[in-house]
Amino acid sequence: MSETQTETQRQRFCYDHPRPAVTVDIILFVFQEEQLRVLLIRRANDPFKGKWALPGGFVGENEDLYDAALRELKEETNVSNVYLEQLYTVGKPDRDPRTRVITVAYFALLSAEEVAQQEVHGASDAGEARWWDIYSLPELAFDHRQILDYALQRLRWKLEWTALGFLLLPSEFTLSELQRVYETILNEPLDKRNFRRKILAAGVIEPTGNMRAGDHRPARLYRFTATAVELEQSRRRFP
Repeated sequence: MSETQTETQRQRFCYDHPRPAVTVDIILFVFQEEQLRVLLIRRANDPFKGKWALPGGFVGENEDLYDAALRELKEETNVSNVYLEQLYTVGKPDRDPRTRVITVAYFALLSAEEVAQQEVHGASDAGEARWWDIYSLPELAFDHRQILDYALQRLRWKLEWTALGFLLLPSEFTLSELQRVYETILNEPLDKRNFRRKILAAGVIEPTGNMRAGDHRPARLYRFTATAVELEQSRRRFP
């Protein structure tokens, strides 16, 4: 279909209704240096100039939502090659002082190795980009704190019954390292004996046969089973 035909087709369905603007916001989590961190940008323009916010921006007239999320992430933080999943849609009428804006939030988990391969820096309309401890956040623009709170809650729910940890840990890890990830995300201490009993009974991890030397006796190394990882990937991680 030619551009003229496409425009004619659109004009046939042009109604006298409000047209809210649409944005995308991106939530990237990483477990790094014993912290669960999220990537934020400092806004270079009004509204909320100088405030920290989630990376994101307006969707183009002829742009796919997913493509817009990848574009905004790259433009504002220089992060690319990330697999994003749609989290949810936010649309309170007064959430943006500029106009009626509906935002679609996207979500991703990155390993420390993946983050090390990215050169994060602010660009476009982001004056700065950096990782923040999820439990020590600055004041955020718009309703981004509420969006982050929801994303964290979804992460906790998923962690309880899936092999989601494979996205946050290296290929081999100790049970102590795995427990620290769970405790950090859940924000509560876990009984060591009960945690190990439950995680081993779940059948989502297996010993690799390797050991890691430490200050005390060597620790056995584990990995997530191929079946558990495949099942988690088939769920598309964040449906």
